[in-house]
Amino acid sequence: MPAAQPGDGPLAGIRVVEMGSLLAGPFCGQLLGDLGAEVLKIEPPGVGDPMRQWGREKPHGQSLWWPVVARNKKSVTVNLRTPQGQDLVRRLVATSDVVVENFRPGTLERWNLGYEALAEVNPRLVLTRVTGFGQSGPYSPRAGYGSIGEAMGGIRYVTGDADRPPSRAGISLGDSLAATYACIGTLAALTERERSGRGQVVDAAIYEAVLAMMESLVTEWQVAGYQRERTGAILPNVAPSNVYPTKDGQTVLVAANQDTVFRRLAAAMGEPELADDERYATHGARGSAQEELDERISRWSAGYLADDLLVLLEEHGVPAGRTYRAQDMLRDPHFAARGSIVRVPDKRFGELAMQNVAPRLSRTPGSVRWTGPDLGEHTRAVLTGILGLTDGEVDDLAAAGHV
Repeated sequence: MPAAQPGDGPLAGIRVVEMGSLLAGPFCGQLLGDLGAEVLKIEPPGVGDPMRQWGREKPHGQSLWWPVVARNKKSVTVNLRTPQGQDLVRRLVATSDVVVENFRPGTLERWNLGYEALAEVNPRLVLTRVTGFGQSGPYSPRAGYGSIGEAMGGIRYVTGDADRPPSRAGISLGDSLAATYACIGTLAALTERERSGRGQVVDAAIYEAVLAMMESLVTEWQVAGYQRERTGAILPNVAPSNVYPTKDGQTVLVAANQDTVFRRLAAAMGEPELADDERYATHGARGSAQEELDERISRWSAGYLADDLLVLLEEHGVPAGRTYRAQDMLRDPHFAARGSIVRVPDKRFGELAMQNVAPRLSRTPGSVRWTGPDLGEHTRAVLTGILGLTDGEVDDLAAAGHV
């Protein structure tokens, strides 16, 4: 492996073979690539990952999701359904550190690419497997999309308004959570490998990633028989913490549920005595009077323009902010100062704005080095540069449909 160089990111020198498609596996690959890993994305010849066509907006027939989720990756076409293609993957695995896949359990085994087979050629390999229900248990063979994991993991039931059926976030939350936990597991397995010299399997299930975010929901039911319900824009008994109207028809989110912060909000409202009023003086009291308190704050906030209200709240040290859309993020000076959004050259669109790498490392930060590649853009370079094939051998494999 090449030695890490300054600016390469903390995972420089780590090679990842990414198999699978859509989001749960590929987002894990994106996170690893953002942190400097070399990610070889394996795609079916002539077809590619369906993410190349997904997304709500497709100017000129091009997906705007693909350049983000496939950034920092090298596209290598390999037919995993042929023995020749499977052999190429095993040879790539022999020089790699991580394999990320999100096929149904048993699929890799049918292709002779299961963990035991891959560990024979590389005992240090970390195999990260992202599925709907995990590699074991009665549900493991089921198809498991992110939406199903969100439902069974608990987050759908508590999302939305109480008088309506469960809602969803406007993003692929289950897939992204599973990928994030898969990335955490991968990094943990790589760290453990430094002690043992051995790889292992990281088993990331979508429903369990969602379940992991559900705070004390299960414990509350088990001990107290308390069932969390949908509560819209608030958390019950946490007040004031809500979106409040302004004079110009906007909304501002104010979070002042801590005693000291509520005292500062009361001062900003010109009613400092509220902080000592027995109805509002404690966290518990404010929770009991949540609806009444929200109505009182709404009447006050509606007398201000949003900009003026935010200035006033900042002067009093009260946490507050707008509910941002993309255009708000692009013009916000704090986003700009921290480089939270980067503009990356792209051969299709000239330049694309997208979220930067998170979290930030002070000495070896990650980076967005390029956007999602064309299908098979790096096949020849990878097969000749890593595996030592000749151009003629690559041409023969391509002609036979193996790459």
